[in-house]
Amino acid sequence: MDQDPIPVTVLTGFLGSGKTTILSRLVQNPDFADTAIIVNEFGEIGLDHVLIEASDERIVDLSCGCICCTIRGDLVSTLVDLYERREAEEIRRFRRVVLETTGLADPAPIIHTLMQEPLVFERYHLARVVTAVDAVNGMITFDCQPEAVKQAAVADALLVTKTDIANNADAVAALEARLSNINPSAECKICVKGETDPALLFSGGLYDPAEKGRYVSEWLTRETASSPHEHNVDVTRHGDDIHTFSLSRTDAVSRGGLGAFTQMLADQKGDDLLRLKGLVLLTEDLARPAVVHGVQHVIHPIRRLNAWPDDTVETRLVFIVRDVEKQWVEDLWDRVIESSYADLVV
Repeated sequence: MDQDPIPVTVLTGFLGSGKTTILSRLVQNPDFADTAIIVNEFGEIGLDHVLIEASDERIVDLSCGCICCTIRGDLVSTLVDLYERREAEEIRRFRRVVLETTGLADPAPIIHTLMQEPLVFERYHLARVVTAVDAVNGMITFDCQPEAVKQAAVADALLVTKTDIANNADAVAALEARLSNINPSAECKICVKGETDPALLFSGGLYDPAEKGRYVSEWLTRETASSPHEHNVDVTRHGDDIHTFSLSRTDAVSRGGLGAFTQMLADQKGDDLLRLKGLVLLTEDLARPAVVHGVQHVIHPIRRLNAWPDDTVETRLVFIVRDVEKQWVEDLWDRVIESSYADLVV
């Protein structure tokens, strides 16, 4: 065993805050080459690890549950297994780890696990927590989602994303002021289109909750005293109203049909569309999947991957919603794709 534990950086932030985009940029940076990445997703299927455009042994997919809930033990076993494979030279020798949490994750049990679980802290140490905050939806998210406030409060560094989409200096300034009130000790940076200096993730020495204010220490103290943190055993639900489901289709669709579907979805269910992401098989170029991202009323322009990341060539969309039925979404997809919208040229 190495004398010095391996540093772990937790990359968190609410749904749609841009964590996957940030990682997609970082994995292309040579300074990130000796970093192992653990991607946790909430839902029945995982896609983030293929949306991060680096299909190699450094990326571990920890899907099918929220890391702060039902699969907390899996985080421990994943970290231990990753270390043992490294020592056995079965994978490239990494010097640090980045853990991307699900957007719904309460960070307190994750921090507690990394700092207090003996099987983990013998091999690793929590170095830094970095939180992405969406400039478009950040203020309303803080009003409605207590996890988002915790994610900001525990951070060593805050990355304010999507300022280019918000395009509102006053709104961005108001968000930065609120972040300063939530966590005055955190370093705050603007992050446009996922571009950030790797040093921001790696500059931490040893995470110190005492620097974050009394609320963080209280959260962690409660976590230590609590029973196992399994507030939900259904991997498709996170509380009574938030749930996830997927839509898969093997038939190719037109770009116009896809655009009509996403716009109608955002118009009719945008308030409750916490996250949309996935790959779409388009008629215009079957060999290059379209990457789709959406958060509430904002649907981002599609981009193309150069090739399908695996052998499954089909549309795969993941939805994280509040009180939206899967059948309603499937019916909307089928109606739009079979209608004259599918013939639109865009």
